[in-house]
Amino acid sequence: MQLFPYPIADKYSKSVAYFSMEFAIDQSLKTYSGGLGFLAGSHMRSANDSRQKTIGVGMLWSYGYYDQSRHEDNTLKIDYRRKFYYFIQETGIKVEVMINGQPVTVKAYLLPADTFDSAPVILLTTDCFENDHLSRTISHKLYDANEETRIAQEIVLGVGGVKVLEAMGVPIDIYHMNEGHALPLVFELMKKYPDLSMLKEHVVFTTHTPEMAGNEEHNVHLLARMGFFAGLSAEEVQHKLGYYDEHFSLTVGALKTSKRANAVSKIHEGVANEMWKDVPNRCEIISITNAQNMRYWADKQLMSWMQEHEDYQLVGRKKHLKYKLFEEVADQTGKLFDPDVLTIVWARRFAEYKRPWLLIQDMERFRALVTNQDRPVQIIWAGKPYPLDYRAVQMFNDLVLMSKEFKNVAVLTGYELRLSKLLKQGSDLWLNTPRWGREASGTSGMTAGINASVHFSIDDGWHAEFEKDGINSFTIPHADPSLPNEEIDRRDYLTMMDKLEKTIIPLYYQNEKKWLSIVKNGMNDILAYFDSSRMVDEYYEKLYTY
Repeated sequence: MQLFPYPIADKYSKSVAYFSMEFAIDQSLKTYSGGLGFLAGSHMRSANDSRQKTIGVGMLWSYGYYDQSRHEDNTLKIDYRRKFYYFIQETGIKVEVMINGQPVTVKAYLLPADTFDSAPVILLTTDCFENDHLSRTISHKLYDANEETRIAQEIVLGVGGVKVLEAMGVPIDIYHMNEGHALPLVFELMKKYPDLSMLKEHVVFTTHTPEMAGNEEHNVHLLARMGFFAGLSAEEVQHKLGYYDEHFSLTVGALKTSKRANAVSKIHEGVANEMWKDVPNRCEIISITNAQNMRYWADKQLMSWMQEHEDYQLVGRKKHLKYKLFEEVADQTGKLFDPDVLTIVWARRFAEYKRPWLLIQDMERFRALVTNQDRPVQIIWAGKPYPLDYRAVQMFNDLVLMSKEFKNVAVLTGYELRLSKLLKQGSDLWLNTPRWGREASGTSGMTAGINASVHFSIDDGWHAEFEKDGINSFTIPHADPSLPNEEIDRRDYLTMMDKLEKTIIPLYYQNEKKWLSIVKNGMNDILAYFDSSRMVDEYYEKLYTY
């Protein structure tokens, strides 16, 4: 089977299998939920651009993550609809994995490299006629809420992925785990590399979050019973890894079985090393800052006018892109936005630590902001909460209900690749409000910034490596992270509003030349360092060939 329709570059000839639970390759392929998938999608695109010998290994989710729509009162409705794809290819390859003592068939499909100009991606499913109904549901929903189903998904990805690669006859030098979900692959590889030091030469790991919810733990005996350890007993694994906690952390397991790991920003490197400092015999954690594929994300006309210093055309193109976004706003909400008005967007996964509600912490101040006729603003929220994160769902619904009061405030549904691109290309100011130290990296501001939207963010993640406050972006200096969350939120809110009201809004309306300078500086600085061609090169240099 011809996997690579392009010649492999000499410096990238080491073969890599990149395992990820989600890939955001194209709007039409619903195999992602949010930032982890967006990052993996950009990685695959840049692997193609750089002619790397990298192949993705992921899951073919029958119902995707979920479809985000609305109830009659416009609050969030979570729909599950079966997906069908006619552009992926059957490989004819089926392998068997043991899950909870029963054999389960895993079928492999291929997303060819030339379909969406990405690296080739193998997509695994158990939703095939060889399996009973329960086994078929393993690959139904991304991040299934049932613990045993989630473990089964990880077994399919890790053990099934390794077996499929072997059945395809694809030799792999490096197995790259994008988060800990694919950890079962290391236990399957132990059959080939029983010596731990030998195994580590072939495994690397990327950790993406300091949030404990993103660092899965399960009872070690449950994992063993489910087949997570690929036939090894809990005791054998504990002895081999020197890891005897009853609650088995997938992140700890990955750190103990990889030759090297990376955090996804310089701040995150410090946070991750502090988090896992007490793990004996773990690998080194370095930083490789996340990036996005600008070939996919950047509006080419905007980029051209920026690079040719054609400011008049740049401003005109940006206004056109705002019109395109506002068509979507009108379609969803019945509100007509004005392309001459400063448009602020908060759009990303809805999670408590990202603080989607920060802008409305003081509702009277917010009302004064959005009803100011002299310096008007328009505000858009969008994003998907995890369907069973009821607090995040409530945050989303509270914003929907609040927005009904204002003709210039909108909350959009359907936050996937297409809407994300519309928002980034049509916004003037991209707002990012995580509690400091919790962001890890964040990448949405990179793809907004490359589209002439100014990044306005807490000084966390990638922004701390990028920002020149008032020159290429605007920064919200973080409150003391040792304070209680309520006090952190209060101080960050006051700092954010002060900068927004006294600096950003006046600048937008009073000094177009200065605003445009900030826009162009941001575009240039993002293109220089935060394109994922740099990131995938660093993976080869600092992880794969290390």
